Amino acid sequence: MIARAQSGVYAYHHVAEEITAQILRGDLKPGDQLPGEAELGTRFGVTRSTLREALRQLESDGLVHRPSPRRLEVSVPQADLLTSRAGRAMALMKVTFRELWEVTMLTEPLAARIAAERAAMAEIESLQGLHAELVAAEGDMARTLDLDEQFHTRLADIGGNRVLGLAREPIALLLFRGFARIAPHAPQFFRRQIEAHSHIVAAIRDRDANRAEKWARKHIEDFWRGAQIAGLEDAIARNPGALSPPAAAMD
Repeated sequence: MIARAQSGVYAYHHVAEEITAQILRGDLKPGDQLPGEAELGTRFGVTRSTLREALRQLESDGLVHRPSPRRLEVSVPQADLLTSRAGRAMALMKVTFRELWEVTMLTEPLAARIAAERAAMAEIESLQGLHAELVAAEGDMARTLDLDEQFHTRLADIGGNRVLGLAREPIALLLFRGFARIAPHAPQFFRRQIEAHSHIVAAIRDRDANRAEKWARKHIEDFWRGAQIAGLEDAIARNPGALSPPAAAMD
């Protein structure tokens, strides 16, 4: 079942990689219980401390979880965990707004198109509710950012394409948080947000996929114009946890 680990200071990596490979192959399936630590240590030929480090890595990756202190089961990583890890990776790579915008110009219009084709009435009503909250939040930066993220995530969820959802979420979080750095340079920021969302919702309600895609693209293009006015095209996008720029950046 399990090959012996290579020796060396990074032996726990080899243990984690082998178990990960078995999960990806389907040899170990979600809900399967892993053998106990003593048995795993023997099979891999590693010490208990090395094995525990490997298991901690697998838990951190969301591939296993503990329903009880002495039981480890295979699990499917949650989307929010994958999004968080991808977002941190891009932040560490110091990706720019230009890089994020180039990809978002593809993902957000696609999400809007699919939503227009597939949205149920209850889902359309939920978008309308979010839009009403956005209108009410005009002038409130933190609330507007939160509602904007919810709106675009809801669009992707409506389409039901999990690959698109996982691909766009970390990119969108980094990009849309950039609104806080652009708004001081764009007097019509809040009104343009409201206008774009209004047209997207109306197009989805009318089942007009072309119009939904068009307005989603215009929405992202509008962001890019703001980034250019603010001189942020090649600026580094901040970690999703950073809602606001330093005071100097706002001057």
